[in-house]
Amino acid sequence: MLSISKRGHEMPPSPIRKLVPFAEAAKKRGTKVYHLNIGQPDIETPPQILAAVRNSDFKILEYSHSAGNESYRKKLAEYYSRVSVDVTAEQIIITTGGSEAIVFAMMACMDAGDEVIIPEPFYANYNGFAIEAGVIVKPITSSIETGFALPPIEDFEKAITSKTKAIIICNPNNPTGYLYSKEEMELLKQIIVKHNLFLFSDEAYREFCYEGTHTSAMHLTGADDNVILMDTISKRYSACGGRIGALVTKNKEVLNSVLKFAQARLSPPGFAQILAEAAVDLPLNYFDDIKAEYKKRRDTIVKRLNAMPGVFCPNPGGAFYAIAKLPVADADKFCQWLLESFEFNKQTLMLAPASGFYGTPGLGKQEVRLAYVLNITDINAAMDCLEKALEAYNE
Repeated sequence: MLSISKRGHEMPPSPIRKLVPFAEAAKKRGTKVYHLNIGQPDIETPPQILAAVRNSDFKILEYSHSAGNESYRKKLAEYYSRVSVDVTAEQIIITTGGSEAIVFAMMACMDAGDEVIIPEPFYANYNGFAIEAGVIVKPITSSIETGFALPPIEDFEKAITSKTKAIIICNPNNPTGYLYSKEEMELLKQIIVKHNLFLFSDEAYREFCYEGTHTSAMHLTGADDNVILMDTISKRYSACGGRIGALVTKNKEVLNSVLKFAQARLSPPGFAQILAEAAVDLPLNYFDDIKAEYKKRRDTIVKRLNAMPGVFCPNPGGAFYAIAKLPVADADKFCQWLLESFEFNKQTLMLAPASGFYGTPGLGKQEVRLAYVLNITDINAAMDCLEKALEAYNE
């Protein structure tokens, strides 16, 4: 009898997408579903960068260089210089989304059986990518009570073994919205230098910081060979479907290794590279209004959540996610119930159960992740639904 692979069995379903069939069924019943489960912004993709694709003029849609178009890599180096990250085009490899940058980093830097430390809750797909690479995730827990601040250095020290090769952070964080401070980043630098580890830094939400400033891993001095930046245009320019990311490092050996993986998949998407290159030329104030809009949405959703009996939601410092603790025993069951059995004024909402963002079994059972990617009117309508749902569920 044929059987699938061990990794196929172990690959976890996405907590962000696993309830989609229930949402689709709810819509077929005529129920409006507010999607707070997924980080798909409703902010329009800048028309200037869409126009660059529409107005592109060539007779053959060719492969690009495996590292990405040189013209785009040069432009991207200019973008990084504006955020005080000093890199050259040769230190950038364009990837098919930020996802491929994460996979390439794991595959190039770690062998099967090696360990990577990740503060939890963490972006759920890190788990999936680790299984693809045969890498073992060692979670260390941050708590909702501290707003998901970086765990103490002692927790990292206890988790490090002879098989530990890297630490992964997402800053600002998905799913918590936590913004790591300069002091916390310096603490991470001490750990990676002391133990000779890689630091994989996912900076997909760099532009969206509401309190404090963003400290890139590439700002850390004395750790050039240790740091690998993983990036994407998906959230920055509301271009999730473009599938363009980047892996950036000053470590030449890592770059040479990653390029071989990039060559094996031939090249990143052609049209999307044109779009991404045009994005670098957007006005410097492009993010001002968008950032202000997300901050208003954050303030609205956090205020509404904390006003509900038994609900606690720390105030996220960046990105466009928040994790809330609900007065329910099992958030997975509650989120499914919302779509299967509940409606208020022919409306309901879809949330992402937070248990899927933890590596430690049993954690996050009462928590959900909410993406505040909808306009304030829709957020308020969704919170009305949630408030009524919690009343009904607990009765």
